[in-house]
Amino acid sequence: MLFEQIIFFAAALLAIGGALGVVLLQNPFYSVLSLVMHLIALAVLFLLLSAEFLAAAQVVVYAGAVMVLYIFVTAYVGGSDQPLRREGGAVAQLGPVFAAVLFVELTIAVAGSSLQLIDTGGRELEAGFGSPAAIGELLLGKFLIAFEAASYLLLVTAVGAIVLAGRRRGLEEVPGSLDEGPA
Repeated sequence: MLFEQIIFFAAALLAIGGALGVVLLQNPFYSVLSLVMHLIALAVLFLLLSAEFLAAAQVVVYAGAVMVLYIFVTAYVGGSDQPLRREGGAVAQLGPVFAAVLFVELTIAVAGSSLQLIDTGGRELEAGFGSPAAIGELLLGKFLIAFEAASYLLLVTAVGAIVLAGRRRGLEEVPGSLDEGPA
């Protein structure tokens, strides 16, 4: 039991650190690598919940395939030396306000739960919890629209990043350029 608690807190700290790294790191490449660390820490937390299939899917699908896509898009878009936003402005002033509101909300939620289940083993799980059949049933039944929307969102994001990178680097055809040949 003590070993599981140590693993839980280590994975939780890595997950929180990875999430903070995604938000706070300036370089998009390091931000993506921080997200990979976050996703692997979440897979460890899934293992602690006896959801082996979810942990494997987390590593293979998200930390593997989707993150490789993000790294390729980040490398293609480039421009890590350019600022991501203008300094100052009204929007930049609202960030700490939203962070403080979120902190107050989470504090109220944790304090309101009275932390009654800390010393218990948690809820009893049914026999098929985390199995491929149970997950497939949920993804293709109850959560089909959300699952497909996430797929389209990833596709549109990748295509949009490629289009924006082409415009950013000046890859559009310019009338009268040398590539057109003789007129």
